[in-house]
Amino acid sequence: MANGNPLTIRRVVTGHDADGKAVVVQDKTMDNVIVMPSGHSGALMWSADAASASIDGSIDGESDPGNRKLAGIAPPEGGHVFRILQLAPGKGAFMHRTDTVDYCIVMKGACVMKLDGDEEVAMSAGDILVQRGTWHGWENRGEEPCQLAFILIRAEAPEKHAHGGDETH
Repeated sequence: MANGNPLTIRRVVTGHDADGKAVVVQDKTMDNVIVMPSGHSGALMWSADAASASIDGSIDGESDPGNRKLAGIAPPEGGHVFRILQLAPGKGAFMHRTDTVDYCIVMKGACVMKLDGDEEVAMSAGDILVQRGTWHGWENRGEEPCQLAFILIRAEAPEKHAHGGDETH
């Protein structure tokens, strides 16, 4: 199988200068990439809660929403997160559920989204998924890494589901 090199991803952030002119305030390769026990790698690109979705201010060091320390996969209460995940070839799915609406875009490669029972959906570059608080996991059965972009928006728990209320049952 192809290598499982960690994710390399560039992020460009715009803002305003002192005169209010639109400018690029940051253009860098993300240095917050983590390699998970599953062998997959990921980076938090941006995060906000209901009180911190401001578009002003610095994004240096600890004030960078991409460097925010979150307690798990889901965004803060009332907030959202934007993540990139790179699925390593040949690794099993990490099954989980969050109280979120997730927008997923397959950017590169192919993967399988697993659901309860034996249900699976094959996805490839350009495919879009709207995930609504369901139990799921991702597998890359190919030989090359698969990159996924996720935007998770905090939501209320579904009325009925088979996997408890915590995000990783």
